[in-house]
Amino acid sequence: MLDTRITSSVPWNLLLITAGSAVLALALKGIAFQHAFIPGGMFGVASLVYFAGGVGHISIWYALLNIPLFIVAWKFISQRFLLYSLYAMVFFTGLYAVVDVNFHIEDQLYAAVTCGVLSGLGSGIVLRSLGSNGGLDVMGVLFYQKFNIGLGKFYFFFNALLYAFSFLFFENDLVIASMIMLFCTSFAMEYALSVFSQRKMVLVISAKPKEISEIVNREFNMGSTLLNGVGGYSGAPKQIVLTVINNIQLKRLEEIVFTIDPAALFIAENTFSVIGSNLARRKIY
Repeated sequence: MLDTRITSSVPWNLLLITAGSAVLALALKGIAFQHAFIPGGMFGVASLVYFAGGVGHISIWYALLNIPLFIVAWKFISQRFLLYSLYAMVFFTGLYAVVDVNFHIEDQLYAAVTCGVLSGLGSGIVLRSLGSNGGLDVMGVLFYQKFNIGLGKFYFFFNALLYAFSFLFFENDLVIASMIMLFCTSFAMEYALSVFSQRKMVLVISAKPKEISEIVNREFNMGSTLLNGVGGYSGAPKQIVLTVINNIQLKRLEEIVFTIDPAALFIAENTFSVIGSNLARRKIY
């Protein structure tokens, strides 16, 4: 797990934004542009305007559409969030405009899936920073912070409207392929956001809870909590060890627990949002 001093530093955030934006730009230029796909969000609006009207350049339209959104971000979110997101937008649009790449994926379905996965990974890497990809992400963060409107719901309604308009200008197969691309993007982005944040919540029911708790504190440098419980059959009071660790530590903890108490009950559950203690700080834009 990276130290929070690293994850909140400017070089680390710029590295995430640069890497993620590069993957996103290459995927959209090398695949989506070649097939005239309509991505989601504001870049999708820019693509719709370009492919339907054939005027200007997608990156120019995207930059123009971002101007009012960044004004909103400056007023209602934070200067740091704005600057990181502005860097992401400028780097992405600049790279998209100058790069000349074609992945040569001829099949429309294969292209939609591949572009969706790469775009989602790129977007997810950027969103792990303290900024965003710009565009619709700016409004999504604002609506979530101010009105508690989930990002997923906001994106869904916006993109539903976008693709409804797309059906008026393009063939049905092309729009459906674009929707498949967006679907893959969403899954890949969620994976990129969760893969390094996934934790295991562990419950241990044992006759030696204090010994196990001390091992967790000493060997893993993690806190633990002793919960009071009562045996359902025996009615005897019990203490249950509760702790949160990462996937790498799980097997080692399991071996230690059953070495101490072979009759212990070891329960591990996935958890994706653990904030506080020495695990992770709350993300503040």
